Amino acid sequence: MDRKLLDLLCSPDTRQPLSLLDAKALEALNRAIGAGGVAKADGSPQAQPLREALLTRDRKQVFRVDDDIPVLLAEEAIETAQIADFPEK
Repeated sequence: MDRKLLDLLCSPDTRQPLSLLDAKALEALNRAIGAGGVAKADGSPQAQPLREALLTRDRKQVFRVDDDIPVLLAEEAIETAQIADFPEK
């Protein structure tokens, strides 16, 4: 993802800055998705693993990136609290 674009992005509901989700956290998220235990903010399941995602500064929300396009909709956010082994840092 383009660094200039990333510097401009923020969470649609909390307005926190976003950063790229690191490999360790992405792996933990995709394990939980594969196990069927991840729901988006609107309650619908996140069925497909993510190739890339953005994370809020407080590490509480993840937003997927589809084909280099961030999906910054509040109802599409994934709360990290539902991921048992999500790394704190």
